[in-house]
Amino acid sequence: MTIKNKKSNNSGDAIKLESVQNSDCRFLYTLLKQRDSKINISHKRMPTYQEHIKFVLSKPYSKWYTIRLKNKKIGSIYLSRQNEIGIFLEKKSQKKGVGKQALLLLMKKNPRKRYLANVSPKNTKSIKFFEKNGFKLIQYTYELMPQKT
Repeated sequence: MTIKNKKSNNSGDAIKLESVQNSDCRFLYTLLKQRDSKINISHKRMPTYQEHIKFVLSKPYSKWYTIRLKNKKIGSIYLSRQNEIGIFLEKKSQKKGVGKQALLLLMKKNPRKRYLANVSPKNTKSIKFFEKNGFKLIQYTYELMPQKT
């Protein structure tokens, strides 16, 4: 399934979502390394490549796709079993309308009554992205990690 990207260039390149394959592990790990650890909610430390492979092979999401533009992988997007959306684009592909197109395509391919997005309050880029795309803040979540005695 494809959606034309009107914002990034005049040629109308199609954005495609392709299901994550085992062969995508290296690309997904490269993307993971680009994420800012200070605003990340999915992990507190960078996993090793072997830990990452194990994670990918565990098929942790109900749907997980690579985002492609001009047949080049530029990001990933997933839908969790709780209908939570996660998206990340390589830095050079951000702020070009690709994320919005990938989000719309994900929702078109996977219709649900509602979608959620868990975002760190420190991640202002993601907050703005989801708000700009119609998501509303519904809760703050707090964490307590008791000290071992």
